[in-house]
Amino acid sequence: MESTNIEVAHEFRFFKAYKDGRVEIFYNTQKVPPSTDSVTGVQSKDVIISQEPAVSARIFLPKIHDPTQKLPILFYIHGGGFCFESAFSPMFHKHLTSLAAEANAIAVSVEYGLFPDRPIPACYDDTWVALKWVQSHSTRDGPDRWLNQYADFDRVFLCGDSGGANMCHNLAVRVGSDGLPGVKVAGMVMVHPFFGGLAVDDEMWLYMCPESGGVHDRRLRPPAEDLAKLGCERMLIFFAEKDHLREVGQWYYDELKKSEWGGSVEVVEHEDEFHEFHLLSEPEGEKALDLIRKFGSFIKQN
Repeated sequence: MESTNIEVAHEFRFFKAYKDGRVEIFYNTQKVPPSTDSVTGVQSKDVIISQEPAVSARIFLPKIHDPTQKLPILFYIHGGGFCFESAFSPMFHKHLTSLAAEANAIAVSVEYGLFPDRPIPACYDDTWVALKWVQSHSTRDGPDRWLNQYADFDRVFLCGDSGGANMCHNLAVRVGSDGLPGVKVAGMVMVHPFFGGLAVDDEMWLYMCPESGGVHDRRLRPPAEDLAKLGCERMLIFFAEKDHLREVGQWYYDELKKSEWGGSVEVVEHEDEFHEFHLLSEPEGEKALDLIRKFGSFIKQN
């Protein structure tokens, strides 16, 4: 029997890598099936977007009161350190159900490739593939009936938390550079966004992205020219006062304000709270409910 090399080569916040090439993720991700929520009436279903690469999504449809009314699209990218969590996990299923109900929006929650099976930049590529799939419905003859029938393609919002917020930023830059015909990205919502910051977080991201451009990689540290290209008009950023990413989030906000981007940005900060508190520690708490309300209000303003 061959011996297993148990020597650890690198250890990070979310995983450790062994010298024999194995990677151990510290968090297990559970998954739940789509369903109809008995309280809000929000329905959900799963769709396959691409077989190769493997990209899918869970779509959430709020209770329909007027079949002729078109609803905004909440394009959501979950967090999880680029290496765990899922659009199908109980936590994100519940969160997206709440957001779809509060915003009265169709939510498309993307299941993208994760490290180590698919190192960065797979997640950036997958989420672009998913956004292009949403775009394919703008002529009302795409593969999904809900999007064809109910979606308002002039009100698409890119939304995400933590690493997912980072991917939203990068999508918005790509929309601003390449365009997305038939679709208007009306806004972006970033919750506790990740743009590196602490050395341990920088090192982890760089390890997961073998082809990175180093600590100044534009996906990790957006330059002014990328901020100027953001393909949306409005942005809402949520901060948590005691978040370890709070300082780098402020850096992003300050750089955005100094850039040539012509949009407007709002900030909401929850005092005395930590990273992802609304998902991890107190999802039913008053501040978590406040986040949901303000998130929904931002979507409804358009």
